[in-house]
Amino acid sequence: MGYAREGDVVVVHSMDRLARNVHDLLTLVKGMTAKGIAVEFRKENLSFTGNDSSISHLMLTVLGAVAQFERDLIRERQREGIEAAKKRGVYRGRRKALTPEQAAELARRAAAGESKSELAREAGVSRETLYQHLRQVRHTTPGGG
Repeated sequence: MGYAREGDVVVVHSMDRLARNVHDLLTLVKGMTAKGIAVEFRKENLSFTGNDSSISHLMLTVLGAVAQFERDLIRERQREGIEAAKKRGVYRGRRKALTPEQAAELARRAAAGESKSELAREAGVSRETLYQHLRQVRHTTPGGG
């Protein structure tokens, strides 16, 4: 969308792929059409150019609301499933990106002045992931604050 220019058409598989809620959907579509960019939703078979009728706007709002409702239901069911799995003791969460030993080694190297960006790149993780592990090492190390 950042490269779209006046006269372009942004083709989206489904409304729920473009936005997480109705407000975002309406804002994005309105913003793009105001710049002369058409938006086409394949699944819903709808197109918006900025010269749309009131019924088109209504369809966008209603179908966007239905997509948001479906997404909210899926997230609610997922949360319920995770809670049930936790109660059964079978849910452990996402695997850590670094082992405690790797995190401790990276923390030692960072404390010695090595570039955190380079350490993250070398470990194959984002800088934010590295920072999270460094904070955890700092809080679990005796005298680490």
